[in-house]
Amino acid sequence: MSLSKRLQYIRDTYHAYPPQFWVLLLGTFIDRLGAALVFPFLTLYITRKFAVGMTEIGVLFGVFSLTNMVGGLFGGALTDRLGRKRTLMLGLVISALTSVLMGLAQSFTVLFVAIVVVGLFANVGGPAQQAMVADLLPEAKRAQGFGLLRVVVNLAVAIGPAIGGLLAARSYLSLFIGDAVTSLITAGMVYALLRETKPAVHPSAEHETMLHTFRGYGAVARDVKFTVFAAISTLVVLAAMQMHTSLGVYLRDAHGVLDQQFGYILSLNAAMVVLFQFYITRRIKDRRPFIMLVVGSALYGFGYSLYGFVSAYALFLLAMAIITTGEMIVSPVSQALVAKMAPEDMRGRYMAVYGFSWVLPGIVGPLVIGLVMDNADPRWVWYGAGLAGLAAATGFALLHRWIGGSLTDEDTLEPQTH
Repeated sequence: MSLSKRLQYIRDTYHAYPPQFWVLLLGTFIDRLGAALVFPFLTLYITRKFAVGMTEIGVLFGVFSLTNMVGGLFGGALTDRLGRKRTLMLGLVISALTSVLMGLAQSFTVLFVAIVVVGLFANVGGPAQQAMVADLLPEAKRAQGFGLLRVVVNLAVAIGPAIGGLLAARSYLSLFIGDAVTSLITAGMVYALLRETKPAVHPSAEHETMLHTFRGYGAVARDVKFTVFAAISTLVVLAAMQMHTSLGVYLRDAHGVLDQQFGYILSLNAAMVVLFQFYITRRIKDRRPFIMLVVGSALYGFGYSLYGFVSAYALFLLAMAIITTGEMIVSPVSQALVAKMAPEDMRGRYMAVYGFSWVLPGIVGPLVIGLVMDNADPRWVWYGAGLAGLAAATGFALLHRWIGGSLTDEDTLEPQTH
């Protein structure tokens, strides 16, 4: 493709989405750049500074996930009650404060308390961001929109660890301060540049109390098709969560992989998403979504299981390439399905409940994985991750047979034209 055609393609892509969507993506990039300074190195930082093992890390991440679930529920209700914009700003400001709190912790006990606070408040804005994407884009563009959101997030992840490594060499506190500053910058952008996208509600709902808003979660729980979908998604997360929890420590302790080399593995993941996510999303947009989830989950499982069988650094990179391919299929398809299943006035709460597919495995998973890594053959972590991916693929295949064509236009992520 010539340069002029590439530029025209970029211009066409830009004009295919509303300006507010691009503002949201820019703000997301800035905020996630700050997060990418910290979280790729968080496990390594904690084990070194506080001299604790993976069992303690497992407890810490389990508590974080439990409190994160509560915060996500609160954020989902606020998203549908107060609106996307205010909830997103609230989450960003609190995220900035809690990041500094983690950086100032001087004992494991204080860090534990900080993690509880982070879990309760840092994810308040998550459902609002996802609901805003669904609000801004028509159904035909949501899968690609969520794909672009992932490109932006992973571009930040590709850049952040390199900057974080330079800052960490001087002071770990600077990582947390950098995260706080980017969150506050993003909050200012949301306030000044983004409009509220919450759909108009029925007049009878305008005076709904917060208690009634929370009771709306009961309606989500009674949506059997959605809850089964979310439950199967937790199996994918059991594998996916290893990337930022146990993988770095395992490669360091079992194979002598240096922090810098581990950073390259994470950068490969991010670079692949930046380069190929939008292309892949466009290629699969007319495919049956549950079949795509089967393929993506199988790739997840296969890629993670490789870490239990191989010992060469080049094969570690290959395993991450396979994992990333599965990730690029599963993530945007899943988010588009959630937006499709959710009633318009309950998108925040549906997004929050779907977030449980990340939270629930995090409550028990890190502790179990920590016990395995500290007391048994750590390769079983990767064998288990492979089995989780295979189980998820099987579950999505069964779900396709059950409801794949029972919902309007459910067979693809695009409206039918015939």
